[in-house]
Amino acid sequence: MIIRGARVIDPENNINEELLDIRTENGLIAETGRDLAKKEGEEEIKAGGWIAAPGFTDVHAHFRDPGQTAKETLHTGAEAAAAGGYTSVVCMANTIPAVDNAEILKEILSRAKKEKIHIYQAAAVTVGRAGRELVPMEELLLSGAAGFTDDGTPVMDRELVIRAMKEAARLDAVLSFHEEDPAYVYQAGINSGTVAEAMGLKGADRRAEYTMIERDLRLALETGAKADIQHVSAKESVEIIRRFRQQDSRGLIHAEATPHHFSLTEDTVMEKGSLAKVNPPLRTEADRQAVIEGLADGTLDLIATDHAPHTAEEKMREFVNAPSGMVGLETALALAVTNLVEPGYLSLYQLIRKMSVNPAKLYGLRAGNMSAGSPADIVIFDPDEKWTARAEDLHSRSANSPFIGVGLKGRVRYTISEGNIVYRA
Repeated sequence: MIIRGARVIDPENNINEELLDIRTENGLIAETGRDLAKKEGEEEIKAGGWIAAPGFTDVHAHFRDPGQTAKETLHTGAEAAAAGGYTSVVCMANTIPAVDNAEILKEILSRAKKEKIHIYQAAAVTVGRAGRELVPMEELLLSGAAGFTDDGTPVMDRELVIRAMKEAARLDAVLSFHEEDPAYVYQAGINSGTVAEAMGLKGADRRAEYTMIERDLRLALETGAKADIQHVSAKESVEIIRRFRQQDSRGLIHAEATPHHFSLTEDTVMEKGSLAKVNPPLRTEADRQAVIEGLADGTLDLIATDHAPHTAEEKMREFVNAPSGMVGLETALALAVTNLVEPGYLSLYQLIRKMSVNPAKLYGLRAGNMSAGSPADIVIFDPDEKWTARAEDLHSRSANSPFIGVGLKGRVRYTISEGNIVYRA
């Protein structure tokens, strides 16, 4: 295959140039240059005016498989990822049953190999994600676990966190943390504030998040463990992460921003109801701006979707009884272009670093760059195309998104995984 005349953005190789060609051979990047001669039998993609970049890596997604396949499967999740420009996805461990043993991990990974993108699977930190007993981390890592997380629930036992961190440091593994102390969560999925009050609810206080972040980042520096703080939502959290990262000389501390937390506020709940219910909750405009500032100055080094599909029936329940979460793989790029690049907070070069390079590096994946000999995992997108998200166009099995009907800018045209076109608009 030859991709012709694109603006190639490859931050890992310090490339940001117009009118470049990319040749792929045998599933790998063969060469990048100008006016490459077309070889016999090569497929040609004309990409003039479009961006070609390393395929996106999402380190935080829920494919609900096994156990909740009415919401999503490995296959539909992979289809949604490809439509969003993602060629690598790390799935969370809160399946049913939880991924806390080698047998279930290997079963998932064997099925994942049949899909057209790279699906990685995180294992739980604790058995059954119950927060009481550490999983056999070394065995799980040797069996293919990408990292460890009890995402969906916090690990409250401080001594257990220390043990997990010491073992993760020994194994050079990543620990990802969902930071919500239940002592401060009165109703999940909505911020403690004016909107919750108007709905007669107390909501989830920001202290639930930032107090646990303070604890875990302190422990990460003490133990030498790699810690990824998931879906940061509060301005105090950003400030704490910034402070600890300034003390971090070993590159241990990482943090995610989701498209919904840098795009929306708690006011969206009044308009969209349970479609805007998410853990941690959408907060205030000041919090949204703090998340954006954290992305701009590098405090938050990852953009991760927290793609969380639910059925329409579940989301149509009364707000307090509806599950938290929203799908996000197919709108992530457009939300980033619309709300980060267009207003001037990030350049496309910086955006691709946070969506491709940094997440791949954190997990040690063979992804995130377009060096010769690297896998031909490429996203081609038009940063200027305007479109409106429609439920019937989503490839996910679910459509629980507050962005349905919203006008966006920036659209994936092609996704290429190992030299094969796995999505084209």
